[in-house]
Amino acid sequence: MWLELYLGVTLLLIVECKPLTNGKHNKLLVISFDGFRWDYDQDVDTPNMDKLVKDGVKAKYITPPAITMTSPSHFTTITGRWIEDHGVVHNMMFNSTTHKKSSHRVTMKTSEWWDNGALPLWITAQNQGLKTGSFYFPGGGANYSGQSVNRVLVEEPGQPNENETQWRENIDTVLSWFTEDDMDFVTLYYGEPDRVGHAKGPDTPDRKNIIKQIDRTIGYLRESIQRVGLSQRLNVIITSDHGMTTIKKKPLVDEIVLSKYVNLFNLVYFELLDYGGFGMITPRKGKEQEVYESLMKAPNLTVYKKENLPENFHLSKNDRIQPIIVIADLGFNLNSRLIVYVNKGDHGFNMDEMDMKTIFRAFGPDFKNNYLSEAFDSIHIYPLMCKLLRITPAPHNGSLSITEGMLVQNGGKTNQMSIGVLASIFVYILFM
Repeated sequence: MWLELYLGVTLLLIVECKPLTNGKHNKLLVISFDGFRWDYDQDVDTPNMDKLVKDGVKAKYITPPAITMTSPSHFTTITGRWIEDHGVVHNMMFNSTTHKKSSHRVTMKTSEWWDNGALPLWITAQNQGLKTGSFYFPGGGANYSGQSVNRVLVEEPGQPNENETQWRENIDTVLSWFTEDDMDFVTLYYGEPDRVGHAKGPDTPDRKNIIKQIDRTIGYLRESIQRVGLSQRLNVIITSDHGMTTIKKKPLVDEIVLSKYVNLFNLVYFELLDYGGFGMITPRKGKEQEVYESLMKAPNLTVYKKENLPENFHLSKNDRIQPIIVIADLGFNLNSRLIVYVNKGDHGFNMDEMDMKTIFRAFGPDFKNNYLSEAFDSIHIYPLMCKLLRITPAPHNGSLSITEGMLVQNGGKTNQMSIGVLASIFVYILFM
């Protein structure tokens, strides 16, 4: 009798300690709110985000890659590669030989800009038998080396960036991909609060209002997950690509007009400027040192030769990076020729500036509750996603050791099993 009781108690403890997924992966939704600075929810009432912290995981902040722009940052997240490895070095597709420059929207649909050998997670997951989809998520024309994503939507001109009804419809669509199409991994993108940050500035009531809207959207997401029966099958990661800072303007400061310091017509062969705080320049042949020394005279500007870029930028090894790189001090806009800049907020500044840091939240069956993570680089999100999907990662620069503490099975389940084993030993001794 005592042996039967012992075996019964032990079996009960083992059942209670079994992995949530029984050896199978849960589904994964990754949502990016463009330009969501790490502290945007700290001066706004955000009950849904606050509850999400208690019900899941929060990182103190995320550090984006060195070029704090939308496309380079998003592609770093979805590949786990540094910019010098994945080759998406700008929002615009360009050719420094032909001087061709394409708009951001055109670039988004052009696979050749993105298909540089670094596979995005959509393709890696598909190659291992999973079904994947992308809803507006910056990552190219969805065709890599002849492989296409199962389901992809690319943002079109005139798409309502701030329409809350449309936001909820997008969530409904994505959740239907999980429930009706049985997809395993989907990414979803929203262009806010980036748009408001640029147009109105990060320290305005308009930005606070859009954060409240995002909070309501997260509340709707959680309600919808419950409604469609995915609460025990869907993990969700919420993050962003970069932060935002207020642009300093006249009469308070002098804008950095580069034509004051270097003759762009005579000395420069190709340039990518007028983009917030980041720019690249190809001097005319034999003029490299002259251009470099001239730019060094500009205030509030850091100038690098490509070969002297700091190692932690992870930029210098890619051919698309031009010979001279300029990064403005926080809040100082680059302007190549004329003062025509209208944005009240921008990014593109040094990734180590706190205003460039962004958010990370996560919840679902595989994530711990009420867990605060230390800050980490965005490249480490990739191996975490692969772990959740139980797939073998493509080559990447991240490390699972940075994020695996967020997961229930890392520590939580092991500890429970240890308690179960100890309890069973106690029962055995008690009834011997």
